[in-house]
Amino acid sequence: MNWNSIMGFIAVLALFLPVFFIVLLKLSRYRIFAALLFYYAGVLIYNILTQGYIIADGDIIRSWGIGNNLADAPLILFSLTYFSGSGLMTRRLKGIILAVLVFELTVVLIKGFNVPSITIIMAPNLLLILGFCVYFFFRQVRITIMKSKGMGKSLMIASLLFAYGCYSIIYLMYYIFKTPHVADTFLVYFLVTTFSSFLMSAGIVIESKRIRKLEEVKIARKELLAIYQDFQPAGSNKNSLFVNQE
Repeated sequence: MNWNSIMGFIAVLALFLPVFFIVLLKLSRYRIFAALLFYYAGVLIYNILTQGYIIADGDIIRSWGIGNNLADAPLILFSLTYFSGSGLMTRRLKGIILAVLVFELTVVLIKGFNVPSITIIMAPNLLLILGFCVYFFFRQVRITIMKSKGMGKSLMIASLLFAYGCYSIIYLMYYIFKTPHVADTFLVYFLVTTFSSFLMSAGIVIESKRIRKLEEVKIARKELLAIYQDFQPAGSNKNSLFVNQE
């Protein structure tokens, strides 16, 4: 067993963790985390197939890999709306996702469902994701430092920034420069995937605690409002409890 086989196995285990925690912590009911779930599940299955843990026909593996690359940008860009901080930015991201889907469909219709299509599609998609990751990373880190909150989100966006920064370099080496050192390229890919998956898993676990607290506060407010309404004297202002009294 060589280093590539060892790191390939570790990468598969690491990719399983985000899927496991999203399901375990019941985060898939949120669309953002559902997008991450589909993303990591797709990459996990592809790595299982390419590592030979499940025997499949070469055409199936190839098609799954191409499909993964096509789904990659829309899923990640949608998950980045979790970091947008404003309705305007979220709408812009959704508009960009639609444009990406149209672009991918156009390239596939012209070039076919093949590697040359992926080579064309991945370049602008990687630039888009990397650009947004850089922007959201610095924004989220600033919030975490200044307000001492959002550590989970900081780890999540750091995971994506690290992964796509490295994937961009791997794309150049493998698809553009066609490096003869393919085994070394895959070894780097496994290392990057492993570290970023661990980082994402930690972020998901921490962020789930914050989400749970927010849900508890929301439930408490509803219960308080229900109790107050039950004891509200006739003719009084039903919202006076929540008005600042000076």
